[in-house]
Amino acid sequence: MQVRPTELSDVLTRLRRVEGQIAGIIRMIEDGRECRDVVTQLAAASKALDRAGFKIISTGLRHCMTENADGEREVDVAQLEKLFLSLA
Repeated sequence: MQVRPTELSDVLTRLRRVEGQIAGIIRMIEDGRECRDVVTQLAAASKALDRAGFKIISTGLRHCMTENADGEREVDVAQLEKLFLSLA
């Protein structure tokens, strides 16, 4: 599945934000911050990554379509299932 970068500008923004969150988490650990605070930030970053992944999948749904023997377009269910499960 290939998705054009222009279709994913909001995903790139989200990933850059996560990149900043990860850098902040590293600093928190280096500074000896409370485990609760570190884990809270890790959970937020993880959720943001999951949302980015699901956005990529939802944006790419039309790219997961294949043409059957009758020339009709249909979704490659196995490929979609594999993508969704990779985020589970």
